[in-house]
Amino acid sequence: MQRSGLAVGVLALLLEEPMHPYRMQRLIKERGKELVINVGQRSQLYKTIDRLRAEGLIDVADVERDAARPERTVYSVTEAGRRILIEWTVEMVATPRRDFPDFAAGLAYLAVLDKDSAVAALETRLTTVSDELAGLERETDAVSDVLPRIVLIESEYLIARLRTDRDWIQSLIDDIRNGRLNWDTNELIELARQMGH
Repeated sequence: MQRSGLAVGVLALLLEEPMHPYRMQRLIKERGKELVINVGQRSQLYKTIDRLRAEGLIDVADVERDAARPERTVYSVTEAGRRILIEWTVEMVATPRRDFPDFAAGLAYLAVLDKDSAVAALETRLTTVSDELAGLERETDAVSDVLPRIVLIESEYLIARLRTDRDWIQSLIDDIRNGRLNWDTNELIELARQMGH
């Protein structure tokens, strides 16, 4: 099975105790892990659970039946699941993986925009990044005296990354406005034609 953040999250939760998917999704959100694990669609969670079960990494522990709610399947982690959780976590922490973020792709072709459009787009992104950073800092500060640092370590990383993004985007905007970064789209198109690329 291919590893994923969601698969690691499911295995880590089941390491704590057996639980049903609804509780897994709720705990991921309550603990703020949805910042790094995509649990927006419950169907993706169920697909991940099915794959983990098919690989023998989790098992059905119980089926809860309550007249007031639908039947709920409770899952538990297997010994193989414990081993793969550790293996995947080591790989995810130790080995950088090339991502292909939209922002970097947009920057690769920033020259197709005129400077005013580029600045406007960058300012929109800067506002979003700054707002996200402020919100995450507030949330983290609110619980940092209660929770151990290890529980908030991914938030610490995200804050550092957002601060870097904010500062770099502001610097890029300043460079465009001050003429330190300058381009002419038509000249660049002609240069690309001359180079045969």
